[in-house]
Amino acid sequence: MPDKSKPAHALKTIHLKNMICNCCIHLVRKELSVEGIEIHDVKLGSIILSHDPKKITWKKIESMLEVLGFEIIRDREKALVEQIKLAVIELVHNSTYNAMVRNSDYLVERFGMSYPYISALFSKHENTTLEKLIISNKIEKVKELIEYGELTLSEIAYMMGYSSVQYLSTQFKSVTGVSVTDYKANPFPERKGIDRI
Repeated sequence: MPDKSKPAHALKTIHLKNMICNCCIHLVRKELSVEGIEIHDVKLGSIILSHDPKKITWKKIESMLEVLGFEIIRDREKALVEQIKLAVIELVHNSTYNAMVRNSDYLVERFGMSYPYISALFSKHENTTLEKLIISNKIEKVKELIEYGELTLSEIAYMMGYSSVQYLSTQFKSVTGVSVTDYKANPFPERKGIDRI
């Protein structure tokens, strides 16, 4: 039963830039769990909340999010671009990558839009192409898998959707400047955080 003594406050959906992992979700929940803010849902890239303006102002909430390193996205197209980035991260890093599913098919199904539209929208708002973003994420995932040392290069190539180790090696060298075998021999140059890809 809802508490009738408490006034209901309007729900607000906020889209955030740089909210890219489950740690971000936990951080937002923890830091925004203050009197006057009620969190209704948090997922990668967005929060649904309501707040009591007598206890906490919207400006204060914005400031709290900015201190945590998140930027509020007010433009609809930019919010969609951030969702596209998160979808790529989920596809490459947070799920069992399915080499049989093409990246374009995954994004088309996820957003219900044509791939040319998604790709053009992404390029319009970012300093790179969607294809380059996907490749960069795949290469960072390959680095991670190499460092774990549990899979052969052939298994990694197959898992990440490369037709051969040679194709993986060519793309790896073009992105990183070192060959995949050299990286495997000395896998400790700094990896990029997902938020910097």
